[in-house]
Amino acid sequence: MTYSEQWDLETIFKGGLASPALENRLQALGQQIPVVLKMTSDWQFVFDEPAFEQMQAITMQLQQIESGLKQTGSFVNMIQSVDERNQQVASMMDRINQLQNTARQIDVLLTKKLVALTVEQFETLVSQPAFAPIQFNLREKRQQGADLLDEQTEKLLDQLALDGLQGWSDHYDTIVAETQIPYLDQTLSAGQAQNKFESDPDSKVREVVFKNWQQTWDRFSPMLADTLNHLAGFRLTTYQAHGTTDFMKKPLEYNRMQPATLDAMWSVVSQNKAPLVAFLNRKAALMGKKQLAWQDTWAPVVVDDFQMTKKSYDEAAEFIIAHFRDFSPKMAAVAQTAFEKQWIEAEDRPGKQPGGYMTDLPETNDFRIFMTYDGTPGGVSTLAHELGHGFHTMMINQLPGWRQDYAMNVAETASTLAELIVVDATVNEAQDRATKINLLDQKITNAIDMFMNIHARYLFEHRFYEMRQQGLLTPDDLKGIMLSAQKEAYADALTDYDPLFWADKQHFFFDDVPFYNFPYTFGYLFSMGIYAKAQSVPHFEADYIALLQDTANMSTEELAQKHLGVDLMQPAFWQAAADSIAQDVALFLELTATDLD
Repeated sequence: MTYSEQWDLETIFKGGLASPALENRLQALGQQIPVVLKMTSDWQFVFDEPAFEQMQAITMQLQQIESGLKQTGSFVNMIQSVDERNQQVASMMDRINQLQNTARQIDVLLTKKLVALTVEQFETLVSQPAFAPIQFNLREKRQQGADLLDEQTEKLLDQLALDGLQGWSDHYDTIVAETQIPYLDQTLSAGQAQNKFESDPDSKVREVVFKNWQQTWDRFSPMLADTLNHLAGFRLTTYQAHGTTDFMKKPLEYNRMQPATLDAMWSVVSQNKAPLVAFLNRKAALMGKKQLAWQDTWAPVVVDDFQMTKKSYDEAAEFIIAHFRDFSPKMAAVAQTAFEKQWIEAEDRPGKQPGGYMTDLPETNDFRIFMTYDGTPGGVSTLAHELGHGFHTMMINQLPGWRQDYAMNVAETASTLAELIVVDATVNEAQDRATKINLLDQKITNAIDMFMNIHARYLFEHRFYEMRQQGLLTPDDLKGIMLSAQKEAYADALTDYDPLFWADKQHFFFDDVPFYNFPYTFGYLFSMGIYAKAQSVPHFEADYIALLQDTANMSTEELAQKHLGVDLMQPAFWQAAADSIAQDVALFLELTATDLD
């Protein structure tokens, strides 16, 4: 079987941005939104009881509108991902953003209507059987809606965000599209350069590419500093307008997570750096260095006569499907469908954006994956990671739209669990010591990313927002904050770092999700807890799917208590995951002890 490395977007909207079907869908949304807005404006509790048929219609149609906007927005974004310089994207995305803003008015108005109800009225409403599937979501809207300003002000803020929050985020994409990294007689895109300095086995190649990488991003740093400053400034101003200076309030709300849970997780992470430092030091020794440099941390460990074997795309597909099947036949079936139906864009070619993602398509009940596959174990892991997202999507796509709106931290749970399945299988199937060492290195490097790299991102972003409340920061300020964060997160285990990481990491410039860092570490550690339970519970597939179907139906803490029986606000759960990582490190140190001079 030969799987295509290019995705098929024609089954979504045939004809690309000029698609008549896309145009028709956008026109239909443009007609539907004002109708539902008026329905919501006119709604009154006393005229809709006892069956609340009007409210049923409003909530159903609003979810339909949101699904349509997700479908069209994802489609346009996918076209941009494979063609960064497509000049038609901006105008089409602006059109969708305008529709989203108007649709947001419906949500604001609905939320304010819910807030205005008495406790008795609200309970009467949500107790209706028709609202049972979305009761949690309605309660969440009422709770968070208490902070909303008047309708006109919220409308104005949303409109200003198009040229403010979203505008600055789009500006970052424009800059990245023009970013070219020189290497010898080649010109590499940002994605290609990153793959090269992270995975090339030759340390001199990594050093040269990373040096050029740094120089390129430094050249753009004044523009990128402006972008980050103004994006954050708009967000902070909006927070203040809603009566808070706590910049962590929204990120925690997005993740349906209590501050005590986040504190417990980071506390355990901070207390368990020693095994990872020992790993980094051993890796440095194996490379003939006293300490690793930043670009060395992802590089493969080579002992004996080991030659890294790359998997073709077909081989990776079959490997992932086979090992998904051991955990969940349904997960394997979803992955196979994705490969067969060309839901994955994996080809390594110029013009593509860096990074990878999965995007769900609620109206066609499928998904698409974007990445640049390079054949390395890391590439296989990334592919499995995104397919984990896809499996999550397919297990909940028959639920109401709001029940599919899971938090970012549990989004990363499904993906990292899928990644863990494949990584573990890769290590366990190693036929010789050298291969096992190399694969353990890859597995532990992933833990380094979660315990150190992501921790550095969190420390940077937290300190940046603290300082941004006092005024604008210069590129040198940002470099200094990042350098300090990386040194702390890596426990001073490296010779040098990436002070421009704030510039080259897209996550800092997302307009819709602030602090898109700690959800990765949460998802990684949470998935380890799920994986451990799966080893001890027969036929765990049904339990796992039930957990996924609850991810937008309760708080993170309630989800863990219901499905795993654990308290996330206590360190015990997090420590168990840290201990598991320490065991992997101990095995790595044991296997490599004979390779030292």
